[in-house]
Amino acid sequence: MSDETEKYASNGSHLPVADQYWESLQKRDRMDLVNVTFFDPLDEDRLQFRFLNKKRCVDFSKRCLLERVGNHWAVSDDPLLTLATVVYLNNIRAVYPMGQDIVGVKDLKEGHFFVGPHELQVDPIPDRYGHNPESFKRAAEALGGNPLDMADVACRMLPFPRVPLYYLLWRGDEEFAPAVKVLFDRSIENTFPADAIWGLVSRVTMAFLDL
Repeated sequence: MSDETEKYASNGSHLPVADQYWESLQKRDRMDLVNVTFFDPLDEDRLQFRFLNKKRCVDFSKRCLLERVGNHWAVSDDPLLTLATVVYLNNIRAVYPMGQDIVGVKDLKEGHFFVGPHELQVDPIPDRYGHNPESFKRAAEALGGNPLDMADVACRMLPFPRVPLYYLLWRGDEEFAPAVKVLFDRSIENTFPADAIWGLVSRVTMAFLDL
């Protein structure tokens, strides 16, 4: 991804995956990717993974992301997730630890990126759930998240099997507005540039709002 993310709508519309990303990905050894991502091989051209609570599949030969519809796979109209997936699979090189070094967005090496138009797209979450944290907890569980003992309510979300995002929500009251914060395993910097992190958080936030 480039630093031109601001040109795109926050829902990822008109966000194509450049041919060179697919060309590079097609050269990766499939079993090596299986070993470092915990994706599941379906055949020599397709790897399956779970995005939150739903199955997805990367089709290397057709250069697309698939989603499960009934008993078959269909091309997924999900540009943010497609781009994040291709970037991730291009960059992943090892099995990185989870939960050992959890940091905020400002602690990332490219933390300066997340200002102005690149602020994380999370404001709709406190708008919707900030006065009812239990509904946020139920939404997280419906999306496959695991509860955490942090903030007023918190959860660990898994957009990819080895890439957690930690959502923390504070309840609003008469004195303070509700607030949300997203934390990361520092190892996310090994696989995602800053604009791809922005896109991934935007896509997970969209999942909370689609319930």
